[in-house]
Amino acid sequence: MDPTRLYPELQFQFARSGGKGGQNVNKVATKAELYFDIPNSTVLTEEEKAVLLEKLVNKITTEGVLVLYHQTERTQLGNRDKVTEKFYQLIRKAFEKEKPRKATRPTKASREEKLVAKKKRGEVKERRKKVDFD
Repeated sequence: MDPTRLYPELQFQFARSGGKGGQNVNKVATKAELYFDIPNSTVLTEEEKAVLLEKLVNKITTEGVLVLYHQTERTQLGNRDKVTEKFYQLIRKAFEKEKPRKATRPTKASREEKLVAKKKRGEVKERRKKVDFD
């Protein structure tokens, strides 16, 4: 999945932001907000839409719109480039196949080490008990 083909469907808005810029932040809208409407995308297939809606559930609105923002740069262009790159990385990560976990058994040495550690710990706890001198 090449996320750069989604660029025509991205919508940007700009707002005032904090961050660097001194008095400039009070006058210029440099915070870049990126909006991507997943359900109404013409580039994505239905399966791809389902994957995105499932994997990005914490980053999308109830209407299925992915919202990202960036505000650390001093210019609109800088923030737009950064938020676009953030979007591309997010899409790439969402479509990565998870490597299946191979079940492994603990080695003999690690099992013996665990038993030794448990024995030592038990002895430490045993020495904490009150001694009865009678």
